[in-house]
Amino acid sequence: MFQKVLGYTGEYRKTTYKAVLCLLLGVLMNVIPYFFVYQLIEPLFTRGSMPVEGILWRLAVIAICAIGYAVLYVQGLSFSHESAYHTLANLRISLQGKLEKQPLGVIQEKGVGVIKKTFIDDIESVELILAHAIPEGLANIVVPIVVFVAMFFVDWKLALLSLGSLPLGILAMGMMYKSGMSKMDAYYGAARKMNNTIVEYINGMEVVKVFNRDGESYKRFEKDINDYRDFTLDWYKVCWPWMALYNSILPFVAMFTLPIGAYFVLKGMSTLPDLILVLCMSFSVGTPLLRSISFMSSIPQVNYKIEALEKMLSEPPLIQGKETFKGKDHSISFENVHFSYEEDEVLHGVNLTAKEGTMTALVGESGSGKSTLAKLLVHYYDVNGGTIRIGGQDLKKMSLEALNQEISFVSQEQFLFNTTLMENIRIGKLDATDEEVLAAAEKAQCNEFLEKLEKGIYTMAGDGGKQLSGGERQRISLARAILKNAPIIVLDEATAFVDPENEEKMNLAIAEIIKGKTVLVIAHRLRSIAGADQIYVMKDGQVAAAGTQEELLKNSPEYKKLWKASEESADWSVDIKDSKKEAETI
Repeated sequence: MFQKVLGYTGEYRKTTYKAVLCLLLGVLMNVIPYFFVYQLIEPLFTRGSMPVEGILWRLAVIAICAIGYAVLYVQGLSFSHESAYHTLANLRISLQGKLEKQPLGVIQEKGVGVIKKTFIDDIESVELILAHAIPEGLANIVVPIVVFVAMFFVDWKLALLSLGSLPLGILAMGMMYKSGMSKMDAYYGAARKMNNTIVEYINGMEVVKVFNRDGESYKRFEKDINDYRDFTLDWYKVCWPWMALYNSILPFVAMFTLPIGAYFVLKGMSTLPDLILVLCMSFSVGTPLLRSISFMSSIPQVNYKIEALEKMLSEPPLIQGKETFKGKDHSISFENVHFSYEEDEVLHGVNLTAKEGTMTALVGESGSGKSTLAKLLVHYYDVNGGTIRIGGQDLKKMSLEALNQEISFVSQEQFLFNTTLMENIRIGKLDATDEEVLAAAEKAQCNEFLEKLEKGIYTMAGDGGKQLSGGERQRISLARAILKNAPIIVLDEATAFVDPENEEKMNLAIAEIIKGKTVLVIAHRLRSIAGADQIYVMKDGQVAAAGTQEELLKNSPEYKKLWKASEESADWSVDIKDSKKEAETI
């Protein structure tokens, strides 16, 4: 386990070794005074005497050892913490690199709470091993071992008696580990669930308040927190008795030595000076032993966390090549594509083509596989079977950077960073000038709301873009896509947040994006894709029909059903006058 962690220390591994050496010498300085105490006590039992000078220089050595212990221990902990925090940085950077190679869809599925817990809480817990458990634990266990070995040179019988408490303490410690590990999965599972629930509860606070769902939402919030509390208490209730037992027994090395050793002295089997020396040596290792075992209770938790980190790090990365874009054009083809999120397959051998420079629409009921196809095209996931090609080039042979240069993906949820709207748009093309950004904002019909803002395009977006409405955020994301000017455009419910007043402006913005592009669009509002060159009707993860608007209305019952539902929802409105009359009647 230590070797795995030390692998992330890098150039600071030597600093860790310095920490161990300093703490080892410090513990030794804490043990040495007991031998001088023995020399001061021994004359009292042998009826000898010691000159005042001898007493004074021994007391001076004891004082020097105490000072040396303090200095070395502080220096050792300074080294260990320096190494630990650099190691945590290396671990986080390594984890970030691994996460960047994983499918983006998989990262989103993990949830903000889980990733936050991994990057902050779980990695932070490794600091205990690096800064304390390794240097302090090793130093405080090595010195007692040396002292126990020295006891055998004094009197092997008394030495064995001093070791008598160890088997009992180790047995109690083993029982604690065994009992604690049985509860560990449930404990950490409850912690992950609680983290995700807290994040969801806070993010959904507005919806909860508007729809008066405080009670239901709070019940779940309260339940997950109480579950975590209960699992934590269950874990500690199982471990506490054994923890108390080994903390009491392990450092009590004189438990057998004092009574039985005294009997040996009375029977002439051992000498009194040897008993006093062994007792002094036993007392000297009590504190180091207690310190070393204080870290033992954290080892099961740390083991579990390291394994969880390794599991996250070892998840298969996204399959991608190193090729630049080499396609003959920007046509898109899905060839017998199969895909499943978990065990149940959601796409069953999908075949479809989007010709270069045309608009291809995907329609269908929720869960039919439309958005999954879009996410596979932008390589959020790897397909389980079949091939996706752009201009004849296998998507998996391209680097992710090369693919991203060819595609602009605009989804119904676009994240804005808490920086200016200017910089949020510039994400589409990092080297764009201010004039290019302003031109893209104008084409995306952003000027109308930008002019109302005190600082205009230099206004801060707020956390997650919360300073803007959903439709305004959507137009900022469209401005990004216009600035990027990629040859392929994927619009996944891009007009989801558009109100009737802004629909015309959004359509004008989209028209700017798709000029001369290969466009794949997903929409529930079928009027918006009525003029598409090709429409694919998705049902249960398969292509149910394909053709133009006119062809599908003639030949596809499934499309007719979708069209009717879309038209009915588009014509739906609330009759205010009738509502008032009804209210007056009531």
